[in-house]
Amino acid sequence: MRIFFLLIVFLTFVSCQKQPTITNEFLKIEFNPLLHSRVSALADQSRPLMDTFQPAEQLILQDRRIDAFSLQQFKSGTFQDSIGAGKELKLTGIFEDSALKIEKQVYIKMYDQFPQMAVFQVRYKNLGGQPLLVEGWINHRYTLLPEQKTTPSYWSFQAASYPERPDWVLPVERGFYKENYQGMNASDYGGGIPVVDLWRTDAGLAVGHLALTPKLVSLPVRFDSTAEGATLAITSKRRLSLQTGESFTTLPTFLTVHRGDFFRPLQSYSQMMQKRGLKFKPYPETAYQPIWCAWGYERGFTVEQIEGALPKVKEVGLDWAVIDDGWQTAEGDWFLHPKKFPRGDRDMRALVDRIHAMGLKAKLWFVPLAADPGTRLLKEHSDMLLLNEDGSTQLITWWDSYYLCPAYEPTRQYFKGLITKIIKDWDFDGLKLDGQHQNAVPPCYNPAHNHARPEEAVEALPAFFDMIYQTAISIKPDAVVEICPCGDAASFFNMAVENQPVASDPTSSWQIRLKGKAHKALMGPQAPYYGDHVELSDGKDDFASTIGIGGVPGTKFVWPPESYFNKETGHIGLTPEKEKIWKKWISLYKKYQLAKGQYVGTLYDLGYDRPEAHVIQKGDTLFYAFYADDFNGTIELRGLPAKKTLTVYDYENAKNLGTVSSERPFLKAQFKKHLLIYVK
Repeated sequence: MRIFFLLIVFLTFVSCQKQPTITNEFLKIEFNPLLHSRVSALADQSRPLMDTFQPAEQLILQDRRIDAFSLQQFKSGTFQDSIGAGKELKLTGIFEDSALKIEKQVYIKMYDQFPQMAVFQVRYKNLGGQPLLVEGWINHRYTLLPEQKTTPSYWSFQAASYPERPDWVLPVERGFYKENYQGMNASDYGGGIPVVDLWRTDAGLAVGHLALTPKLVSLPVRFDSTAEGATLAITSKRRLSLQTGESFTTLPTFLTVHRGDFFRPLQSYSQMMQKRGLKFKPYPETAYQPIWCAWGYERGFTVEQIEGALPKVKEVGLDWAVIDDGWQTAEGDWFLHPKKFPRGDRDMRALVDRIHAMGLKAKLWFVPLAADPGTRLLKEHSDMLLLNEDGSTQLITWWDSYYLCPAYEPTRQYFKGLITKIIKDWDFDGLKLDGQHQNAVPPCYNPAHNHARPEEAVEALPAFFDMIYQTAISIKPDAVVEICPCGDAASFFNMAVENQPVASDPTSSWQIRLKGKAHKALMGPQAPYYGDHVELSDGKDDFASTIGIGGVPGTKFVWPPESYFNKETGHIGLTPEKEKIWKKWISLYKKYQLAKGQYVGTLYDLGYDRPEAHVIQKGDTLFYAFYADDFNGTIELRGLPAKKTLTVYDYENAKNLGTVSSERPFLKAQFKKHLLIYVK
């Protein structure tokens, strides 16, 4: 009874004090006496994101979750650090019962440069008299009120990797659940972009972590059938024992409010990560050149097939020729196939010389960190293997191979030597690094590697690819390094160690476009995003979905047209009819070079706006790309300069479509699949 009375007195005292709040013109975060919080987006006409205080930060123990800590003190002020200046709020709370006493500290920063974002650091300390067994933690667990005006209830951005290769942008209705674990979700599928976003037509909330290397956390999204709204969070299953007086701190995490789709939150996240120390590679001119890939002939290709297609590759207007899977004896043993290259290195160098003689650049495919059973590499260097906790090997199912450990120095040196051979000795101009397994690796327990923690392998993967990049450009400064994770949700951390991102085996034209918008947000508005082989798009010919959004086009056609049937994709021969189409689109790409323009990602909402729209700015010209199966109505051209009348031009079909202005930005339009226009 006495404890209950003291609690009432304490809560009454706290309620009489100023409520802990941190706010600016865009964002407000309030706390109640239990350290529960409420987030508000302060943009005009935004409805509340949530109408109650919520237990956003939680400590997970073996037998329960602790989500209520009695507020002891708080302090607000300003700060200046290496990133910039802003406002801060520090709060301290206590949880106490007969067996436990735990202190919780929450430290929040709002940077002037990132006014829609709040950065959190949460620390838990064991003040009790016995060890505290921790199973994990949760940050930013918020339930958002749903959309009222239209369906779906929410659109979402969720980029975790699964064998089903789901879209990164998904509608969220009742019954939805996705864990979005950033570790391995299958034997060779894992990693992704550690940000989730839920948005409505008026406002949205995104959360994520700010660690500079991959971490084994989940970012679940759930909308139960009876719930008030959908919930997002960041969760970590981090098991540790805290002795009396010991503490641990969660990863640095963030939340950001916004209007529109995921573009602005991803852009802000990337900019914050760059401020924290992550740096993207420069994009050479060569990364913007259109691509032909010999994968049209699949693994059984012959040198004669490639050489026979090169004149047509040049005639169509392409600038790269990629030698794909099939040149090697095995994954892991990167020796030249003796039937295709009987004279070994001399034959490979001769093929590259012929590519160069055609005025083309040469790129070579290979699979890093994979080694087939029975290869010489594994017989002589089995110490390179990544091992599971039980001592077993980790299978890469697609290649029937085993993982090698990226944190093990002999593994790094082996691949450094291979890159040197490819770029220097064989004279290739770029690399196509392929396979979903390179997006993430599991923890490594190989005792030969002397890891301080098994997770070192997970965290070392980007540094492994940085070694490949640095080795390549040390030989050829304009070398192109493409990481193709084969349908994974591309790892954000790998994006920083390549200079050509790719749509990576898209399952639809929609995936080409949404992945393009995400890459432009994360890697910069001029990132040379490669739309992958056009034969993987809708109708096997949808160049518009790559070119219209500022992507780099590519193809894997075979020539002569009936010379080979592609078992993966079907008929992809370059018939005379197709040749006219291919030449037209490559010519349009080279004429306007939209990949070098500024992708303007905040004008249209990829989820709610119809028709779907994308905008590229080049100088004083705005290029618009609209997409729909069949559209007949009025489109709005957003972002037009004030007080000017502008002519609208259909650059695909060379037609004037009328005039618009910022006062009257509407255009009557009828189209199937797409409409590509510019105003100048």
